[in-house]
Amino acid sequence: MSMKVRGAVLLARKSFVIRQFGEEGWNKVLDAIPVEEKQVLSSMIIHAGWYPFELGEELDQIIVKVLGKGNPRVFEEIGAQSAVDNLNGIHQTFLTPGDPQAFMKQARSIYKFYYDTGSRTYDQTGPTSGVMTTHNAETLSAVDCLTVIGWYRTGLEMCGAKNVRVKEVKCRAKGDAACEYHFNWG
Repeated sequence: MSMKVRGAVLLARKSFVIRQFGEEGWNKVLDAIPVEEKQVLSSMIIHAGWYPFELGEELDQIIVKVLGKGNPRVFEEIGAQSAVDNLNGIHQTFLTPGDPQAFMKQARSIYKFYYDTGSRTYDQTGPTSGVMTTHNAETLSAVDCLTVIGWYRTGLEMCGAKNVRVKEVKCRAKGDAACEYHFNWG
């Protein structure tokens, strides 16, 4: 059985593409996607629905190729926009204004809203720092890790953190046993 992601993940990518590149950009992405995946992405994507991780991975690769000019860093921007959209909407309850650590300590619960296998932990290492680790995800994607960086950086900023720095020090897509992110802010 394949790992699944919420429709919110796919919708965040679609929303970002349309905001940054217009409907024409989204149509370019759809034109580059294989027919079966195109049918799913052209239909009504349900925010809370579950979709194959591979569909999101295919979409990611096409966005990088067609719109990102080969630069996968565009996914940090997608993650940031997803955080703004979701944390100002359906997942607003995760925000803890004035308490960035409390926000980060919800990493386990937040993960379960977006992925159906694996888990995520967060360990505070100082008053304005910590380590977040993703464990046992069935599938892996380096660009998905970039969306995580953008999403959590923006979420921290929405909670009042300043000068947020995130460094991915381990990545399953690069052969490590888990994905590990180090966070620091002012």
